[in-house]
Amino acid sequence: MAASRYDLDRAALAALLAGEPAYRARQVWDGLHRRAAEPAEMTDLPAALRTRLDEALPPALTLVAESTSDGGDTVKWLWRLAGGDRVETVLMLYPDRATVCVSSQAGCAMACGFCATGQAGFSRHLTTGEIVEQVVRAVRRARPRRLSNVVFMGMGEPLANYDATWAAVERIHDDLGLSARSITVSTVGVVPGIRRLATESLPVNLAVSLHAANDALRDELVPLNRRYPIAAVSEACREWIAATGRRLSFEWALIAGVNDRFSDAAELAAVALPLRAHVNLIPLNPTPGYATPGTPPARVRAFRDRLRAHGVNATIRRNRGTDIDAACGQLAAGSRPAAVEVVRRPG
Repeated sequence: MAASRYDLDRAALAALLAGEPAYRARQVWDGLHRRAAEPAEMTDLPAALRTRLDEALPPALTLVAESTSDGGDTVKWLWRLAGGDRVETVLMLYPDRATVCVSSQAGCAMACGFCATGQAGFSRHLTTGEIVEQVVRAVRRARPRRLSNVVFMGMGEPLANYDATWAAVERIHDDLGLSARSITVSTVGVVPGIRRLATESLPVNLAVSLHAANDALRDELVPLNRRYPIAAVSEACREWIAATGRRLSFEWALIAGVNDRFSDAAELAAVALPLRAHVNLIPLNPTPGYATPGTPPARVRAFRDRLRAHGVNATIRRNRGTDIDAACGQLAAGSRPAAVEVVRRPG
């Protein structure tokens, strides 16, 4: 697979520009990252060099389809990668800022049955450049808003693709200029990855998709729990908190009659309170491969209130993009022509 525009590191870019003045590599690097510019837009470069860069550094992401909802404030992109695999990215726009949800794998091997990505199975890891380019595309589309947050909550398990994910985190921080506090890595509980995160120099946020607080139920909902049960995940999270001093988040997809009982709230509180974890409640979003519906709104609020009564800091996450299959758990990289408008939008 040929290297894409954002897969080159500084040394490789300098080698590509051998024969040019040494400062050209810095100009191009900053143009690609700090300015999120296409080679053709780098008017501080000679025209011939711009043309050469455009040919030598192809983008990794080819737009297949784009869909919008929430009055244009939620945007979902379907990209084709080299080799034909497809991934999705979601951009959420707010009045003065924006958040992008990026994918780290094409598909996912974690096999969580209620998640559309998990239902699709695993295809391959994304490269660092393929991850970074999703963020750059979001920077461009969000303008004049500032891209304020990057969340690794799209397709795939980020900590199962640790090296590429972490290299992307460093590039997003060092070269795109986002603070570590603005970057969140999500996991279903890959314990070795959580422990590695605890040793890194950048204290990014950690969100653990818990969904059940007893091993029997979590074994069913999150099959990885059979390898890394709740006690092991909690211990790894404790190490991460001690190393970073950051607040842990638990993600909890509320499924009607499955994990939305008050007994589930009590079990969740017993796990969350010792870790001082914040809980994000997400009513399960519909997917074709999972028949059980999400918890109704009144029950979601009651579950939140019960958690708060136990002393847990809990909030309900607003669903955005449900109607375009862009909400949590819905990313499947399948083009649905009746619902998704195919567009050609540069950048």
